[in-house]
Amino acid sequence: MALGVLAASAAYGASSPWSETDHGAVRLVAASAAVGSSDSLRLGLHFRMKKGWKVYWRSPGDAGFPPQPSWAGSRNLESVAVDWPRPVRFDVLGLTTLGYKDEVVFPLSVKLLKPGKAVSVRATVPYLTCNDICVPYQAELALDLPAGAENNTVESALISRFAALVPRKGASHALAVTDAKVEGPAGKQVLRVVARLPASSDTAAPELLIEGPPGFRFAPPRFETRDGQPVLLAAVSPPPKSVREGAPADLSGTSLTLTLLTRDQAIEQKIIAQKGAATSRPPPPAPISLIAFLSLLGFAVLGGLILNLMPCVLPVLSLKILSVIGHGGAEEKGPVRMGFLASAAGILTSFLVLASAAVALKAAGMAAGWGIQFQQPVFLTAMAVIVALFAANLFGLFEIRLPGRLGDRAASVGQGHGLGNHFATGAFAALLATPCSAPFVGTAVGFALSRGAFEIYAIFAALGLGLALPYLLIAAAPSLATRLPRPGPWMITMKRLLGVALIATAIWLLTVLASQIGERAALLAASLVAAIFFVLWLVAGKSSLLSGGLVAALALAALVGPSRIAENNVATTVDLAQPYWKPFAPETIAGHVAADRTVFVDVTADWCVTCQVNKALVLDTADVVKRLRSDDIVAMRADWTRPDPVISAFLQRFGRYGIPFNIVFGPGAPEGRPLPELLTTGAVTAAIDAAGGPNAVARR
Repeated sequence: MALGVLAASAAYGASSPWSETDHGAVRLVAASAAVGSSDSLRLGLHFRMKKGWKVYWRSPGDAGFPPQPSWAGSRNLESVAVDWPRPVRFDVLGLTTLGYKDEVVFPLSVKLLKPGKAVSVRATVPYLTCNDICVPYQAELALDLPAGAENNTVESALISRFAALVPRKGASHALAVTDAKVEGPAGKQVLRVVARLPASSDTAAPELLIEGPPGFRFAPPRFETRDGQPVLLAAVSPPPKSVREGAPADLSGTSLTLTLLTRDQAIEQKIIAQKGAATSRPPPPAPISLIAFLSLLGFAVLGGLILNLMPCVLPVLSLKILSVIGHGGAEEKGPVRMGFLASAAGILTSFLVLASAAVALKAAGMAAGWGIQFQQPVFLTAMAVIVALFAANLFGLFEIRLPGRLGDRAASVGQGHGLGNHFATGAFAALLATPCSAPFVGTAVGFALSRGAFEIYAIFAALGLGLALPYLLIAAAPSLATRLPRPGPWMITMKRLLGVALIATAIWLLTVLASQIGERAALLAASLVAAIFFVLWLVAGKSSLLSGGLVAALALAALVGPSRIAENNVATTVDLAQPYWKPFAPETIAGHVAADRTVFVDVTADWCVTCQVNKALVLDTADVVKRLRSDDIVAMRADWTRPDPVISAFLQRFGRYGIPFNIVFGPGAPEGRPLPELLTTGAVTAAIDAAGGPNAVARR
């Protein structure tokens, strides 16, 4: 049989023989006709049903059961994970089921015991296929793949086509479950789910698939809009008494898996069902005294000042250096003062724009947070384009010329750098320097975002004032800048070095973009940004209306084009290669603590520079890794690179709206022990010891 399979693979691809019945057929297929050098394989469980017959999804609904393959008898096989493409809902005679008609491939992620060695896959697959009646079958399948170089088969595209239909794990920037609440007493409950849906022309109601504790049944949700929010309502039937042994009768407090489907997108989220009305407004915040409010404004100013020293400023350090050295040797202090005041005004304007965005998000009932602009692909692309333009300007590829007297007056400020240039430098430096939190920033932002528009604008303005204080200091004492050496040949070299630093910043922004929309879409954005730079290089010193129009067209294409080919199922960017890091599962924390374990949570993101510094200098060091590897410690890493309502809710639970955020739970700290934004080895180990309680200390 093995020789026959291999011969068929050479001619047609890699697949097992069909296991045929009166109502359909099933086989195994492989994306490669040989094992290759990797420790994993892409296979598929391929069903073809005759007209009218169907097989079931992993949660079949009111009747049926899904395919349940067993891999006993396989060789060189460590594990097999089954993915489930989005199903279709079937309603017949009052029964609701979920499954597939005609054809479906369940993608299989296979991990090998010995990479590069031949593998023999043996599958026993019991399944149920139904039309007007249901018929159970059991298929015996065999597929052998030899050692050898990996090569695509004709089945590779088939597997990929159905893999693209598998709902992505976690929320996307356009599609998310933001709240799930249970209303009513046990036995008469309704699950109310609030969703964030993509702004598209598709007016069809979304589909929601609900998986809960054993025995619970969920009616097909009905869709409506309440308080301007999309809401899906599903009646809940509790498990019968025969199933209720050891299982809850009340859905509140239990873990649910929610699969949200629109015409073009699908996500799968785990969420804890909370008691109460999902659309109810939160209670008004407690009043605060004037002295306390002024103290928080002071914290915001101090936090903004400290932000100048945080690792987050690294991507914009060249802009800050340039704003100082450009005034060296100036004879008149007035223009220098005006230049730094313009930069400070740009910083304050950026913070007021961020405040306006936060107010708008809160008014729309959406989550607002510090640095969340870096979760938006359009923002990342726009900033990459702008930073590339700054770099091109430093390389002398173009100059922004203003007409008439306005250009003459602007040229007198800072040796050719107009007020608009200084304003833009401050504005973009502020936007790029705020993806991470800093001491006092978290406290101030947490207060602001829990209040109204007045508090948000006041706190964000104070943060901007703090970040702008160094500029205001030089504006008050221009001699701090004018005493620097006059611009000369050294200045050209310095500008080129700073231009290289800005190009590195643009590359960093594009790598973050890749983690959000996929490598292919990010590569398109990078190509368009490079094309802008190339056009400016070709017409250096000879700018024209044509070249300006071409640059504008390329910039617009960079903003719009990548989103057209963005991947809906981008893999998580959290580094879970080290076995001691586990995926973020907040619903399991209480259980770990009850079992006398300590839980260390690291909320991170690709765009958070301070997070990466914390990893390099503390979390990935030998002493901390040794502690996190302990049997009594569970290390969880949460990726906030893209919007995630579960992570947002977790942060808000502790009054935090920005990252980095690290917290330790344990018998000695069941409610959690937050750590400072900048970690130290001593702070991490001390928090773990304190959270572990006396039993943990005794074990050590």
